[in-house]
Amino acid sequence: MNETRLLIPPRDLRSALVVNVSRIGDTLLATPAIRAIAAAYPEVEITCLGHPKRVEVLEHLPFVHRTGGITKNSAALRGWLPGQRYDAAFVFGFDRGLLAYALRVAGKVAAFRQGDPALDRKLFRAVEDPAPQSRHAVLMRMALLEPLGIASDGLYLSYRVTEEESAWARSALATAHPSRPAPLVGLQIASFPTKGYRDWPVDRFEALCARVLDRWPKAHFFVFGGNLERDRARALADRFAGSATSWAGKLTLRQTAALMNVLDLYVGVDTGPTHIMGALRRPMVPLYHCHSPSWMLAPLGHPCCYPVDHPRAGGDCTTETPMAEITVDRVWAKVVEALAANPPQEIRAAT
Repeated sequence: MNETRLLIPPRDLRSALVVNVSRIGDTLLATPAIRAIAAAYPEVEITCLGHPKRVEVLEHLPFVHRTGGITKNSAALRGWLPGQRYDAAFVFGFDRGLLAYALRVAGKVAAFRQGDPALDRKLFRAVEDPAPQSRHAVLMRMALLEPLGIASDGLYLSYRVTEEESAWARSALATAHPSRPAPLVGLQIASFPTKGYRDWPVDRFEALCARVLDRWPKAHFFVFGGNLERDRARALADRFAGSATSWAGKLTLRQTAALMNVLDLYVGVDTGPTHIMGALRRPMVPLYHCHSPSWMLAPLGHPCCYPVDHPRAGGDCTTETPMAEITVDRVWAKVVEALAANPPQEIRAAT
């Protein structure tokens, strides 16, 4: 790191606050930026505040010292009394309440330009927000740091499964399947309701599972999801009784990640758990709608990601364009490619 380029000298930055209140995927998409801050300032202690139900994805990262929850409502009550203060704060997003909180507790605040000249003048740096969909989502967040002289420390996503979580996942797998399935395939069949256009039809997942079992009869599927997709996940698992388990609505977020970390392959639509899988850097076949194609959201620097883009990516596309236009043949081809390049030990032994 060329320290002469840093707008904030290292001697002036020993404690930093990162505010990023967002969903799982957007929280993880900021990890390369957080890691870049830590690399530029090796002595800094970084506190990350995020959505109370999502910030746990940042727990145990080696470059994050503390995490905590905050909302735009709770932010209005915080930072008025003597307490924790920071040398600088980096605010992702455009919520005035969160930005006002950062201004109360940090000596220097960097944020994207808010469109309010009076507010922008209070910032140490008001950075121009890149045009929507003009670059990868990771680079959209890195744009906040570029004017400060903070360079990338790699664009890959970060997530850490602890030893205890790994032990739990291995135990859960061994208890449920004493004879290790091969391959063990995770499925994420649904995004969140406001992004339902990203969902690949369940009957397409059924057809894909049938092909996997025809090729690898000892395969088993873990169907992930939350409470909202519990019924769909259970129906899919029931369709392949004995060869599928639905975990939808049964796991914490970090338990889900721990189980995903023992998979041989993951196939899922574009949503939070898919970003977690991208951070785990294990074999994956993510499916992207043309309104949010892979060049914007697929994990960067991933060694074994095999994305499937909607055939209308880069063309005539709206949120009404059906994901059903992605054929089973296209996804199946990526599954075969992924497992050929990254075969589980049990499959290697049988070939």
